[in-house]
Amino acid sequence: MPETALVTGASSGIGEQFARQLAARGYDLILVARRADRLERLAGEVPTDAKTIPCDLATEAASLQGRVAELGAEVDLLVNNAGFGTSGPFIENEAERESEEVRLNCEAIVTLCHAFVPAMVPRGRGGVINVASTAGMQPIPYEAVYAATKAFAISFTDALHTELRGTGVRVMSVNPGPVPTEWQEVAGYDADRPAPAPGEIPAEQVVSESLQAFERGRRFIIPGRTIRWFIRATQPSPRALQLRITERMYRPKR
Repeated sequence: MPETALVTGASSGIGEQFARQLAARGYDLILVARRADRLERLAGEVPTDAKTIPCDLATEAASLQGRVAELGAEVDLLVNNAGFGTSGPFIENEAERESEEVRLNCEAIVTLCHAFVPAMVPRGRGGVINVASTAGMQPIPYEAVYAATKAFAISFTDALHTELRGTGVRVMSVNPGPVPTEWQEVAGYDADRPAPAPGEIPAEQVVSESLQAFERGRRFIIPGRTIRWFIRATQPSPRALQLRITERMYRPKR
């Protein structure tokens, strides 16, 4: 019987690629996102059984466990990919939008891990892939809330990976650098103010490298050679220097 992967944020970008590449590996799918039409189209294009659950995880994450149970499905792999970013000066950004960002990028992954991981442990198998970001590896002025939410995701994943060592349940964070998806537009970047993009790679490569790392039992991956080199080169820098560099990189052009 095929294993089942639940993929959040599956309607586009990295989430869509996780769905396609997991289906190619033989997983049945539960696809979760807000846009039902895109989910249905994707479900019709993958070669395995795919069920769809339209859901806004910023407000409805707690309902997902029951909705999966109604499908009679058992989640073997949870891919927490849903999330979004905001950009610009913190004091100018909309407070409710940034609170929603925290709910989706942080609270939802905790809620869903509580919903599905406890059942994996007695089975002695299963896994969680949390999509974080290299943005979570240092504070980023003008992406202050987004970077902080991804720092949470990395820390939470590292701890959960360690707690579940030896149970047969694997937990890994995926930390992409720049990836051309709808994220940039949602975050408020446009052609006149593009997001800083050293080491940009496509979503297909992010997912391919991530699944290979997950199969090897890795805890953490930065997909893409160039961004891995950049992060390793800058991580030993003093925090004050990192902040000066990122402030210049991300400062809005007035």
